[in-house]
Amino acid sequence: MADHDSWRIPSTVQELAATVQEPPSRYLIPEQERLGGQQLVGAEMPEPVPCIDLRRLLASDGAEEEAAKLRSALQNWGFFLVTNHGMEASLIDAAVAASREFFLQSLEQKREYSNLIEGKQWQLQGYGNDPVKSQDQILDWSDRLHLRVEPEDERDLTLWPRHPESFRDILHEYTLNCKRVKDGILRAMAKLLELDDDCLINQFGEKGSTYARFNYYPACPRPDLVLGIRPHCDVCVLTLLLMDKDVGGLQVLRDGTWYSVPPVRDYALLVNVGVSMEVAVSEPLELSTFKVDCERNHGGNPTVHI
Repeated sequence: MADHDSWRIPSTVQELAATVQEPPSRYLIPEQERLGGQQLVGAEMPEPVPCIDLRRLLASDGAEEEAAKLRSALQNWGFFLVTNHGMEASLIDAAVAASREFFLQSLEQKREYSNLIEGKQWQLQGYGNDPVKSQDQILDWSDRLHLRVEPEDERDLTLWPRHPESFRDILHEYTLNCKRVKDGILRAMAKLLELDDDCLINQFGEKGSTYARFNYYPACPRPDLVLGIRPHCDVCVLTLLLMDKDVGGLQVLRDGTWYSVPPVRDYALLVNVGVSMEVAVSEPLELSTFKVDCERNHGGNPTVHI
């Protein structure tokens, strides 16, 4: 790639964080967006995030109450927590530990799974940064590993880390569990819409693509000047997010104000409704805009979201 195009391939953030005293200008939020502080730190949530008991939602007893909470969450929030989802705590802990161990490897080891073809051409899957489309684009203070996990026969295993040795098996098991949770939520949503239970599942089909994305936020020398992930709406059907249970940072935009989503305890998953879901059901749903700030990481420890 010619030198004049070098801006398209920034260094990984882990690499930068180990060598700089100040974030490079390409990562700095414009000053006008930092004025007032609320744009970064976020306000306290005025009410708790809706929480759905998935076991009760899918059972005969208590389903009506949980379905009412789900309907309200879809109409007024666009995201919600799910508890009693059946995913073992040991599996969740193992997934977080394996992802941390991957990111803590040397840069040379991680480059084996790079999302740059021959070091030049960006692709969705692999380890690295999101695409850089212009020289004035504000970059995220995060690295990521993005992998296609479904359909299983279309996985590119050359990009699935071999270290730690358990990574592939853990991700496979985690994927199966997420599919079960996702299918349960889709069935419950179909009932709310008075459709056949498997209508939404069948609509997206067995060949629908599912991706796992591991976001890694290295400690930043000036977290007040950067964002871990810039504001965005998910374009997929559903996102199941496993947040760091000790460190916050996720923010949601509601009624023109950014609110900080508290760290999620008790192994709950945060479910976000994407644009594709609204299109599929032809119903007006609340779609949420999210971002991740680095200011909450006061301890200076890197954090992981899956």
